[in-house]
Amino acid sequence: MQTFVIEHLEPELFEWCRIEYSHISEWVGKDNLIVANVKEKLSFCKSDKHHVWDLNLKNACVLDPDAKAQLTPELAKKFDFFIFGGILGDDPPRKRTEPELTSKLNFPSFNLGKAQMSTDTAVIVTKLICDGTALEKLKFQEGFEIETGENESVSLPYKYLLKDGKVVVSDKLVEKLKSQDDF
Repeated sequence: MQTFVIEHLEPELFEWCRIEYSHISEWVGKDNLIVANVKEKLSFCKSDKHHVWDLNLKNACVLDPDAKAQLTPELAKKFDFFIFGGILGDDPPRKRTEPELTSKLNFPSFNLGKAQMSTDTAVIVTKLICDGTALEKLKFQEGFEIETGENESVSLPYKYLLKDGKVVVSDKLVEKLKSQDDF
């Protein structure tokens, strides 16, 4: 069974991150998710205060949007651990994965296409690839808009997975954005 490892790279565990990580756990299972570099215990996964490079992982790869090779089901079969950067995205992207994660690990790296994904989308897509579905067979939507009030909305500029024609996003995230007073 594959294990999905997130190196939390933000200065604190923002509610947004917590929601995304919990959403990942719903897809991969709490025993198959490790969130590294967090000081508190998380109920929906295995959590560790150490950095991912201190966990002595073997047979691992890094998912990096700027990696040269794309992850395929055939490649995914070769690995037990899939490492992601827990990074709140910027638009335009600042390309933080390579300097903050990939360069610190001696593992092969792969991309999921060139568009920036949320952390939960990237892990879910990787899980589907591990289960045998090629990236080209998955459906995506560039950007996602959430209505937050009358004539108000929040636009998320990332690439989102579609399932049955609907964006795969945490209901908790949608509710948080709808109830948030400022952005």
